[in-house]
Amino acid sequence: MVPPQYVPPAYAGLPGHPPPPPGYVPHPGFVPPTLAPNGQPLAGFGDRLLAWLIDTAMATLLAMVLFFPVFIWLFFRTFSEMATVNPDGSLPQPDPAAMMTDLFLLVLLAEAGLVVVLFVFYWLYHVEYARRTGQTLGKKLMNLRIVPLDPAAPLTRGMLGKRYLVEFVAGSLVPFASYVDGFWQLWDKPWQQCLHDKFAGTVVVKVAP
Repeated sequence: MVPPQYVPPAYAGLPGHPPPPPGYVPHPGFVPPTLAPNGQPLAGFGDRLLAWLIDTAMATLLAMVLFFPVFIWLFFRTFSEMATVNPDGSLPQPDPAAMMTDLFLLVLLAEAGLVVVLFVFYWLYHVEYARRTGQTLGKKLMNLRIVPLDPAAPLTRGMLGKRYLVEFVAGSLVPFASYVDGFWQLWDKPWQQCLHDKFAGTVVVKVAP
């Protein structure tokens, strides 16, 4: 039974929310939101997932914009080689294996260059840009913020750099690491951290719009 006039301590004064009125009695079975060390409510899995999808969509759009001209160049280069004629007007007899090898190497080099560009973009976006407010565009839209686990500590480039190393570098190079990292928050206690949060000493909180 919930005692009369009982107000759970974690719900008595969330940042950005007015205190409950006198005589407020929560519904039986009410579970107050888990709070971060700074007193703000922790971000839920759904909100973090939507923020990640928004940020990933931005990176995907950038990759398409960068790779599309390269794809067009490869197409016209291959087509022009196939359409080349000999000095006597006869058509050359291309070596299909050599053409496929050359095309494969060009595509591989283009993809490697794209990976490097994306890693640079991720650093600028998730470290340098996010360092100003603790938010990416996705987190801003979902009212989330990255904060240090220690409420007295500032959010530093080093913290965000550690998040970057685990979330993007290790997540891209180690098989299934990104899935383990992302889903870790579902069973992590008490701060609902992903592995990149634990490595960096950060948590993600819900903030007022």
